[in-house]
Amino acid sequence: MSGKYRKEHNCLNCGFHVQEHYCSRCGQPNLELDENFWQFVSHSVAHYFHFDNKFFQTLKPLVSQPGKVTLDYLAGKRARYINPISMYIFVSIVYFLVVYVPKKHEKEEEKTAVETVSKRRTQLQQLDSLDKPLAEAGLQGNKIAELTKNATKEALSRSVFSDMGFKQQDSVLSELRANYRTKPSDSVAKMIARFEKIHTERNDSTYSAYLQRQHQLPDSAKDNLIERFLAKRRIGIDEKSDLIQEQLEHNRPKQYFLFMPLMALFIMVNFRKNHIKYLDHLIFTIHGMTAFFLVSSFVQPIKRLLFADTFFEVFIELALIVWVCWYLFKSLKIFYQRKTSTTIWRMMWIIMLYWITLKIAEMIMTNIIFYVAT
Repeated sequence: MSGKYRKEHNCLNCGFHVQEHYCSRCGQPNLELDENFWQFVSHSVAHYFHFDNKFFQTLKPLVSQPGKVTLDYLAGKRARYINPISMYIFVSIVYFLVVYVPKKHEKEEEKTAVETVSKRRTQLQQLDSLDKPLAEAGLQGNKIAELTKNATKEALSRSVFSDMGFKQQDSVLSELRANYRTKPSDSVAKMIARFEKIHTERNDSTYSAYLQRQHQLPDSAKDNLIERFLAKRRIGIDEKSDLIQEQLEHNRPKQYFLFMPLMALFIMVNFRKNHIKYLDHLIFTIHGMTAFFLVSSFVQPIKRLLFADTFFEVFIELALIVWVCWYLFKSLKIFYQRKTSTTIWRMMWIIMLYWITLKIAEMIMTNIIFYVAT
């Protein structure tokens, strides 16, 4: 510790008798108050790097050696590591700031939608131009090639139709129906049926539009009271999907924090034969969630900024899932000292229980956000 130590043996912070250089009651160093500028700077820098060193001493084994930090912490080796709760709060804040991205502006989304429709129409035209190369390659009558081409064309057609505006969809359907009346065809009839379903969903984008469509139907085809209630709720949630999703993402770190005690309970139930205290299970869970946030804070920005809408984005997402499964298995095996088969079985139960709980909580939160917003 930089600075000059006092000759007096009374602690300036709590008044307790100081035998050495630190107070045995509060831990404050017994330093002179009239330190010069360089002493002040060196003292501050030393204090910072002491925290910085402690952070990295916790970070490295936490990510690369599953279970080690928890075992050391419970064995009493705590001076080298940051407190689990403090570490979790700091990392979860970083995770929220780095991973959470606000929704695009409506005009930008509209522009993107127009570009997507244009791009898919170009792809459809390119598919139509494949007939000549297929014929030259001797694949014009090949069933696999034709099936692949037709399936791709159908999927693109539905995508293009879904991205169209309501009036555009209405115009396309009218044209298809006119063509079908002139020249009936099973393929056209199937396409009309698929497009009508998409068009109906677009037509029911507001509850007033849904009621208007219901009014035009015969009494036998109208929805009953329960179906209308469910339709109102579904349409309302769809209308406010951006707000609901934004609020869910905003509260995700809090949700994980509140559910950690439940996760610890699931682990305790599955490893109850180890006879470990609940608090130890909770510390193990906190360390695991902290490691997940640390890795996600590094991986998610790379995926979003460098590999968005590419094959590598899917690959990175799968790699993250694999790492999470590896980390959970390794940490459970090291901490609880159980057989590999037992650890895998227990891990699957923990993941399933936690996933179900999260989905139920998300459904409840979705309804709360919806009813508060309306």
